This record gives sequence, structure tokens and C-alpha cells, in this order.
Amino acid sequence: MELRSILEALLFVSQKALSPREIKEVLAQTAAAEDAPPEARPWRKVSEGDIEAELNALATQYEQAGHSYGLVCVAGAWQFVSKPEFAPWIRTLVGVKARPPRLSQPALETLAIIAYRQPVTRAEIEQIRGVNVDGVMQTLLERGLIQELGRAETVGRPMTYGTTDLFLEYFGLRSLEDLPAADELRRWTPPAPVAAGSESAPAASNTETSSSMADARPASEAAAPESSASGTEGPSPQLLSPHTSPLSESTSAAASDSMVAPSDPPRS
Repeated sequence: MELRSILEALLFVSQKALSPREIKEVLAQTAAAEDAPPEARPWRKVSEGDIEAELNALATQYEQAGHSYGLVCVAGAWQFVSKPEFAPWIRTLVGVKARPPRLSQPALETLAIIAYRQPVTRAEIEQIRGVNVDGVMQTLLERGLIQELGRAETVGRPMTYGTTDLFLEYFGLRSLEDLPAADELRRWTPPAPVAAGSESAPAASNTETSSSMADARPASEAAAPESSASGTEGPSPQLLSPHTSPLSESTSAAASDSMVAPSDPPRS
């Protein structure tokens, strides 16, 4: 029996995303069982690297087949998820009437600073944003998007903060290495913000966008000269998982709203 078929079966029935390590443990335990079938024994010592390679191949296979669902990796774990264009019918089936609450602009900008500069202290975040962030930080902590990482080795030993695996899941990232690079952010053109009950406001300028994210990036990288991004692929299209909460459905919209390029918040 092929390893790829076994992986496909495990992911199909799993109620949560599975990491290569978890899959490896399942394969080893199955092969070690007294009643293990002969076809299970060859996979007793399969490596995580081999599992990862087969998962990538399986994901490509589903993408090329044009199914209404696909296999994606988020925060180091894999799962089958439906494509966003089928969300209306899925919502009707499962009775999901409302989208999960989306993060505010100040929350997204604070989250961007933490993502790019972690570990970072509250004082450092406030220095960049120019406003108090107590309320925003509390919201991000309650949502599980950031976490305390420990005390900084500076005067007063302030608490430092970083992002969580849920942050990666929310924005559809495999790891922090998938965050857009500084040169990509400078070339990003933000959409025109629309106020409720009013006409569309003018879009923020590219200069404002670049300045905002240059603050979020570490100083050494923000000041670096731009390099060509030709051939650079963006994140995969966001999909909706039928096994989890509809959080992933709003991932694409939340990310595009300005996680990657927040505009300057109003100063109090």
C-alpha cells in the first residue's frame, strides 16, 4: 500500500490538522501492533521528511485535479479544507449565519508589529504606534493570536510578546518565514477604505503604507535596499475547513484588510 494513500485516509477522517510528527506516530503504532497487517510494517520507521514530501505531492495532486477542496499546511499541520467559493452552500449546510468578528485596524497594525519584531515589549510597540495599546493587546491575548514569551533582559524586565500558532492559522501561513518581505510590502497598494453609509474614501498613499510597515519590520531589514521579487509566489488561496470553526473563512479577508500593510492609525 502506498504511503500517500495512507496519509490521504488519515487526513480525510481526522477532525483536526495533523503534523508530520503526529502522522509518524500513528504509522509507528499501527506497525507495532500485534495484529498489524503486513502492509503496515514498511512504514514503521518512515521519516518525517518523507511524510512531508508525500503531503506536498498530495497537495499538488489535489490542486491540479481542480476539486472543490484541497490539502493545505497551516502552522506546520495539514488538513483537507474546502475552497472559499463554496462557502455559501457550506454555511447553509452547517448553519453558520455570521462571520467571526474581524480584527480592527489598530489591532491588525499592532499584530503586524509583534509579528515582525517579536519578541517585543509593550513599550516598544507603543513607541512605534504612538498610542497606548493596552486595550488592543488585551484583545489579541484573549483571541489567542499573541502570547507572553518571557521577561526582557533590560531595566525593569518588561514582558515580551510574540505570535501563536493560531496567528499562523488565522492568516494562512505555514510559518513566520512566510510573512511578506519588506520589498513586497512597499509594492503593495492598499484598497480604498469604505466608511459605513458613506462614499469610498481615497486610498492611502504608497508612501504612507511603506512608512507604516517599515516601522513594523526590524530596523535592519526596513532600511535594506529593495530587491527584485520576480518569481516570488504569494500565499496559497485561503480555504474553508469543514472540520473547524469558520475562522479560516475570514482569513483571506482579514489578511487583505491590512495585516500585511496597515495604514497609520489616527493619533489620539
